Amino acid sequence: MREMVTSTILDEILREVQVLKAQRLVVDSYSSLAQAFQQSHDARIALNILFGRIVRHLNCTTLIVVEVPQGSRRIGMGVEEFVADGAIMLRVRTLDGRLLRELEIRKMRGVKISERKLAFTLSGGFKAFPPFAHKKVEKIHRFVPIPDPPGKYSTGSTDMDEISGGGFSVGDSVLLEIGDEVSMAEYHLIVVPTIVNFISKGRAVILIPTLGVDAEKAKQIGLSYGLSDDEVNRLLKVCVAKTLDDNTDKPYTVAFEAKNPWEDYSKYLKIEEELNRKTGQPVMSVSGADTMISYYDESTYEKILGQDAIRIRKHNSIGIVLLKAGYESLAKRLGSVATTHLKIVKENWCLLFYAVKPRTGLYAVEMDVSKGYPTPKLTPIV
Repeated sequence: MREMVTSTILDEILREVQVLKAQRLVVDSYSSLAQAFQQSHDARIALNILFGRIVRHLNCTTLIVVEVPQGSRRIGMGVEEFVADGAIMLRVRTLDGRLLRELEIRKMRGVKISERKLAFTLSGGFKAFPPFAHKKVEKIHRFVPIPDPPGKYSTGSTDMDEISGGGFSVGDSVLLEIGDEVSMAEYHLIVVPTIVNFISKGRAVILIPTLGVDAEKAKQIGLSYGLSDDEVNRLLKVCVAKTLDDNTDKPYTVAFEAKNPWEDYSKYLKIEEELNRKTGQPVMSVSGADTMISYYDESTYEKILGQDAIRIRKHNSIGIVLLKAGYESLAKRLGSVATTHLKIVKENWCLLFYAVKPRTGLYAVEMDVSKGYPTPKLTPIV
C-alpha cells in the first residue's frame, strides 16, 4: 500500500460505519496498515481520524490490534498507546516451564483500575481471572463422596480427579508444595476435600497440622463440610504436642512428647494400626512439614518420610505432605521420594495449581460453593 491508498481505506471505513450505524469497529491489525506510513506522525494522524471521527462523533467503540515485537515493551510504532483511551497488553510467558497467559491494563481513561495484571485463558473462550476470592457458604450441606476408581483414591474433587486420571494411586506419597503468597484457606481448598472424601467412606485420617492450625480448627473445618461430631471423633486423629496448658483429652486429639522422633513415630504407628483394626480400611496420613521440622529437624523428618513412604506403599494407604515456602532444598529432595508432586502458587493474585510429577499444565483455581461446601474449580491455562 501507499499513503494515498491508506487514506482512501480510512475514508471507506468511515462511510461503512455511517451506513451500518456500527457500534463496534475492529482494526486487525493496525500494525499492517501502519507500514504504509513513512513517519510516525503520519500514523498518529490516521489514529486521530479513527478515534476522533469514528469513536467520538459516530459513537462507535473502536478496537485496534497492534503487534508488539518480541522482547519489546513498546506498542507498535510508539504512538498508538498515547492516542487511545485505553491500552491492554496481552502476553505469554512460562512458569516452571508451563504456559502462562497475562493481561496488563496499561491505561483506561476515566476508569479506576483495581488490578492492572491478570492471568487469562483461551479455554472455552477468553476468560480473565480476577484475584482469588473466598466465597461464603450460605447453607452447609453434607459432603457427597466421590467413588474411588480401581486402584485409586479420589481427591474429593471432580476437577482434580480429571487432571490426575481418577485420583491418587493406592500407595501414593503425595507432596503438596505451597507458594509463599498462598494462604491457609487457599491450600486447604486443595487438600481438605481429599481428607473429607476419605472420612466420608468410613476411613480414618491421622493429621499433623501445619503451624497455625490447632486441633479445634481442624475439627471445625471437617464440620464445615457436613461431617458429624461422631465421624470427627472416631475417624480424625489430630496429633498435638504435649504442653502444660494444652487440653489434649479430646477424642479427636493424640498427644506426643515431641522430643524423641523415633519414639513418637513408634507411637504414631500404633495409633495407625488401631485405626486400621477398627475400620478395616487403610489410614490416610497428612503432615505439615513446618510443624515436624519445628519439633525435630529437617534431616530427621526426611528420614522418617523416606521410611514412611515404604510403609504407605506396602499397606496400600496414602500419605500427604504439606510443604510451605522457605524449604526449597527440602522440596527437591522430597519431590524425588514422592510419587506425586503438586504445587499451588500465586501469580498476579490468581491462584494456580499444577503437578510436577506426573507433569500437567497450569490450572487457575477458583472456589466453588454451589454444593454447600468449598471445592476447587480448575480451569486450564491454554
